[in-house]
Amino acid sequence: MKIGLSTYSLLNAIKSGEMDVLDVVDWIAENGGEHMEIVPYGFTLVDNLELADQVRNRAEEKGIEISNYSMPANFVQETEEEFNAEVARLKEHVDLLNRMGIKHMRHDVTAFTVPPEKRTIEYFENSLPQITEGSRQIADYAAQFGITTTIENHGMAVQHSDRVQRVVRAVDRPNFKTTLDVGNFMCVDENSIVGVKKNLPFASLIHFKDFYFRPYYQDPGAGKWFKTANDNFLKGAIVGHGDIEIREIVKLIKASGYDGNITLEFEGMEECREASKIGMDNIRRFWDEA
Repeated sequence: MKIGLSTYSLLNAIKSGEMDVLDVVDWIAENGGEHMEIVPYGFTLVDNLELADQVRNRAEEKGIEISNYSMPANFVQETEEEFNAEVARLKEHVDLLNRMGIKHMRHDVTAFTVPPEKRTIEYFENSLPQITEGSRQIADYAAQFGITTTIENHGMAVQHSDRVQRVVRAVDRPNFKTTLDVGNFMCVDENSIVGVKKNLPFASLIHFKDFYFRPYYQDPGAGKWFKTANDNFLKGAIVGHGDIEIREIVKLIKASGYDGNITLEFEGMEECREASKIGMDNIRRFWDEA
């Protein structure tokens, strides 16, 4: 088991100009991380190959594996031309991964932000043929480079554990699995322990995050709260400080025999570097205690 950090965790420092992606590599190495996940927010690489090469070289220099690349995608398009264009766009990112030596990718399959009518099981089932075909084409293209592609429980149309499993089974490719995010099940009001138990057998990467939870009838007021699919309230927390039963989830993951990469994602209100350091330290401590 190796603990690392998503660049998304330090997005506030990147957006403020205090850090760039190369600084993030250095910070991870200096603060006990063993790998880094690239989420190209606050910077881009697919259209900046010079920076991509610099990131790859800096990671090699610091002994930090680039463990994953996460990006938005939407295969549910109105026309065949738009669908083909989206597939072609993702293939450009797969080419980038091959250039950088990255062997794991997470892509969405629908738009991340969707209205309530596109969160239903009917919408999901109607969209499944496009989701399946797009995911198959990307998995098949990535296979030639030895790259594993994945769907995450991410975005309210395909965030439930059963829907993720449905996609993985429908795509039916040996290099198509799931990036399992222990917190994101809560966005569709699914208990995190239940979601983790159900999808662990399909996971090739695990994201750790934590949330504070308040029911819909207890509006917490100001702050970075957002609403779940059923209007409950969530806010990002330092891993180990929130309401997710992180210690029990760590026990479940360890007992399953999973020994791959674990990536911290922080998206709370605390200062991002301090919060990320505390979160990584907590995961390591919980793992050792499990």
